[in-house]
Amino acid sequence: MKTLYGHVEGLKADQKRRLEDLYARREAPGKLISTDLCRELAGLSHEIRRQIGLLVERSGKIHSVVVGDPQKIMLPEFRDYRVVPGRLLGLKYIHTHLSKDESLTRDDLTDLALLRFDLMAAVTLSDDGGPFEIHPAHVNPMEGGDPCVALPPLTLDDLDEETWDVLIRDTESALSKSEALLDADQGEERAILVSVTTLSRETAMDSMDELAELARTSNISVVDTVFQHRHKPDPRYLMGSGKLSDLAILAMQKGATLLVFDQELNPSQIRSITDQVSIKVIDRTQLILDIFARRAKSREGKLQVELAQLKYLLPRLVTLATAMSRLTGGIGGRGPGETKLELNRRRANDRITALQKELEKVKKQRGLQKSKRKKRGLPVISIVGYTNAGKSTLLNTLTQSEVIAEDKLFATLDPSSRRLRFPADFEVIITDTVGFIRDLPKELMVSFQATLEELENADILLHVIDVSNPRFAEQIESVEKILEDLKLDRIPRINVLNKMDRVEPEVYRKWISRFDGVAVSARDRRSLLPLLKMLEAWVE
Repeated sequence: MKTLYGHVEGLKADQKRRLEDLYARREAPGKLISTDLCRELAGLSHEIRRQIGLLVERSGKIHSVVVGDPQKIMLPEFRDYRVVPGRLLGLKYIHTHLSKDESLTRDDLTDLALLRFDLMAAVTLSDDGGPFEIHPAHVNPMEGGDPCVALPPLTLDDLDEETWDVLIRDTESALSKSEALLDADQGEERAILVSVTTLSRETAMDSMDELAELARTSNISVVDTVFQHRHKPDPRYLMGSGKLSDLAILAMQKGATLLVFDQELNPSQIRSITDQVSIKVIDRTQLILDIFARRAKSREGKLQVELAQLKYLLPRLVTLATAMSRLTGGIGGRGPGETKLELNRRRANDRITALQKELEKVKKQRGLQKSKRKKRGLPVISIVGYTNAGKSTLLNTLTQSEVIAEDKLFATLDPSSRRLRFPADFEVIITDTVGFIRDLPKELMVSFQATLEELENADILLHVIDVSNPRFAEQIESVEKILEDLKLDRIPRINVLNKMDRVEPEVYRKWISRFDGVAVSARDRRSLLPLLKMLEAWVE
């Protein structure tokens, strides 16, 4: 017996049998629907007062019979069919509408665009229950414009005359060509950045700019951005369901392979969103974790990142299902934790415990190093600041070393320590730690505790500030909040206003006065003389 999908409760046994008998029908390949089947479908739909849908394979075999309610049909999953770039689904979708005045709806066209049916048609019913008109549509294979093309309505007499094989082949060929261009750069993720916020548009856009920088750091090509302001986030989808449908269609049109949300998604939201779209979905936290996984070079750094990844993924292991499969490898699923994504909760917890023990050993080793420094009596200067503010560049210029420094967020992850000799013939230890960022994931804060504890023994903190960044005031607040959370705000601090060569002199002089700092260009050693004199005075 063939399965009837959807809302079959309350149907009589005879009605169910006649619906099941539809599976025995065999349609002519290339035809939309035969007149006999169209009449039978309309008559059954009129009798049970519910919409009925048929999914028909290209061979003409009925794949699925679905029963809805008077207004809509919920389509089942097609485990043996899936959306592939450059291809149509391989199924036609024919369904009824109970009113003769209701042609293709927005939901119909959304399903057509997202699922890429070969064809879709809505059969409207006349007052006596017969077919009134057939409204066909197909996917628009060209980028831009509407995602679907609705064709003029047909009558029963038109069904026997029309053939659709050529249209299906041409549509699929055009899709293949257009998406081949999108996929020309193999290995590069194409992302749409999404923000759903209650904050002001200006604040949200600043955050989105930073998300775009994070994406660039992770070698993601940003193809579009989507912003929605809401008084209250939707608990299920974060955004409204209609907006999510629009987003899914936009992703299809742009050839996106990834959605990146600026807000952290809870496990149920990830599952709900991935049920509605056919591409990978990650959030800001996962993107930052991915960058850390790329940048970790030392054994300690790799342990810390893996611990952070597992702590983030642990509550999501039970609920992610299909979403988890989309996270395997690539953005959001690389690095030390990438082989752990399929772990069950018990094994994940075991691994977390093992990592925490390893990091405790690291903590003890750092304690020994600190005690040796204290015996030598060497002062410690620690460089802190927002990511990409120029901390590593400052360390390199001060100590004439070659720590990696790039114009990317989190270019350096592992802490670096170097000796700095002053003209007065005494030495200090100067250290560079991981950069801070707004809403630094709590999993990273916990995992990097051993690293960040290096700051506790600092005699002075150099807070490097990128004054050329239009959002530097907000970045200062973020760094100060993190220092306060780490209970490091008691340590003396010098504000180093970096990249003075990129702003007008009167501008940085104003900031020097406001933030009681010293202006430098970290690449120019001559500009560091006032800072060196200030440090020398502090240490002596």
